[in-house]
Amino acid sequence: MRSRIPGRALRGAVALASALALGAGLVACGGGSSKDGGSQGKDTVTVALRTPNWILPISAPGFTQGENAIFGQALYRSLYQYKLDGSAHYNIDPKRSMAEPPAVSDGGKTLTITLKDNTWSDGKPVTTKDIQFWYDLVTANKDKWASYRAGGFPDNIAQWTIKDDKTFSITTKQAYNTAWFVDNQLNRITPLPQHAWDKDSATGAVGDLASTPQGAKKVFDFLTAASKDLKTYDSNDLWKVNSGPWQLAKYVPSGEVTLAAQPKYSGEDKPKLAKVVLRPFTSDDSQFNVLRAGDVDYGYVPAANVSQEGYLKSKGYTISPWYGWSVTYLQLNFNNPKTGSLFKQPYLRQAMQMLIDQPTISKVVWSGTAAPTCGPVPAKPGANGTDAAGCVYSFDPAKAKELLEGHGWKVTPDGQTTCQTPGTGANQCGEGIAAGAALNLTVTSQTGFAATTKMFSEIKSQMSKLGIQLTIKEVPDSVAVTPACKPTEATCSWDMSFFGSQGSWYYPAFASGERIFATDAPVNLGSYSNAEADRLIEATQFSGDESALKAYNDFLAKDLPVLWMPNPVYQNSAYRSGLQGVEPQDPMNLMYFQDWSWK
Repeated sequence: MRSRIPGRALRGAVALASALALGAGLVACGGGSSKDGGSQGKDTVTVALRTPNWILPISAPGFTQGENAIFGQALYRSLYQYKLDGSAHYNIDPKRSMAEPPAVSDGGKTLTITLKDNTWSDGKPVTTKDIQFWYDLVTANKDKWASYRAGGFPDNIAQWTIKDDKTFSITTKQAYNTAWFVDNQLNRITPLPQHAWDKDSATGAVGDLASTPQGAKKVFDFLTAASKDLKTYDSNDLWKVNSGPWQLAKYVPSGEVTLAAQPKYSGEDKPKLAKVVLRPFTSDDSQFNVLRAGDVDYGYVPAANVSQEGYLKSKGYTISPWYGWSVTYLQLNFNNPKTGSLFKQPYLRQAMQMLIDQPTISKVVWSGTAAPTCGPVPAKPGANGTDAAGCVYSFDPAKAKELLEGHGWKVTPDGQTTCQTPGTGANQCGEGIAAGAALNLTVTSQTGFAATTKMFSEIKSQMSKLGIQLTIKEVPDSVAVTPACKPTEATCSWDMSFFGSQGSWYYPAFASGERIFATDAPVNLGSYSNAEADRLIEATQFSGDESALKAYNDFLAKDLPVLWMPNPVYQNSAYRSGLQGVEPQDPMNLMYFQDWSWK
């Protein structure tokens, strides 16, 4: 789910993530083009992006969409930022990060971190007190933190020590693979303005309330309530104190958002523009129509409109695919009390995977802008293609039919396939599947994406040829209505969920699966659980050997915790040719507006 789980896409920094889409929200109208710059002038850029709806830089369940990560990083810098070009130690971006790379000691168990000189927008220095404030909040409220997983951060911390205003150290309970810990644990730390936010909500007095667990819960509840009050985002004094290159100038719920350059920004990457306007749209088509009219400076070309790229280029736009460090999949609800028993049968998951023609869908539906997903570890960013070589389960309807019939199902092409031989024997349907049970399933998908609609039309057609009947239900936010759940909960009625119109999951720098495929992982919406998968995922956290990541990938590619789907580029970005600094586009699904400028 940026990580990006999903919403635009769920991100791993978060999100499930992710996620989710450029283009969902209100249709906004725009003015004409300016010959001096963009649609609103040479100091402003207009960007097609779904309206963010979470401002607190502590991720919350249901708010891990990619646009929230982009919005959050514009306002509140993380301790570390990352890049995947192979040039940086531990993938840490030295220019954007707020601290120096950690010094590792004690056999890899202790990491000592020194902050750079930075200030808040009100001129106060960023110190380890702001790091401690963040730590106190997430430790006392980890059950409400989307990035928390039992046994992970902060459970894996043996000692957290503030040495002085600029230096702190973290000692872990075990010696981890340092690359994993730096990329997938330290990426969560975001300094928070303790001097402005550590408030008593009743009196408004600022102090050290969060230094105790009870006080930290009160402060967290206060900040969470403010984060849910979208109509006050641009007026609440809380959000006027920030560390990022941008400040929030205007916010319209489900509408336009205006970011203004932060005049007191202390980072190296200072904004070159005065304003960035984020403009949402209801669908691919509505966004593309406005893009064609020249009323946005940065948008995207939907897969269904790739043939019109030539027209956009003739109008002064540059077209560039945005490759993601991501995978795309169809989530299966193993805990659904009615259909979960079906998904728990490996043979049935295999048969369904064999009915998804990834190469053809990638080529025809996504116009070559997607690549088959074969397992949980993504291909190198930029390596998109339509070849499914290497996938454990290729498109094979005949083999799928054999699997079903060999496990007690009466296959009725273009009809309804049913279980004829219930039981748990070798040639029977499996535990929990009654005689006469039908393969009749609902897919909850996203509205607003023409390519996604066409893709599921093709998959539904292939499934029906073997009597597997799919109902496709499109909703604005498929993540919100298909949560992780217990079989006894009313919310557990969903069968399959898709939130991958622009990638399902965007990884942090290290592509391990503890947040999406481990038992009880925070973004494991389908409640997949396998002891061997858990062991292999854990191994990637402790071993620096690349074979650990490969073993994890190979097992899950075969076991199918989800159904692997064509992985599209995040989007085919279209931006005015006079707009500089857009590329390279971040494979982890962030947008650095501060790098942008007009020629």
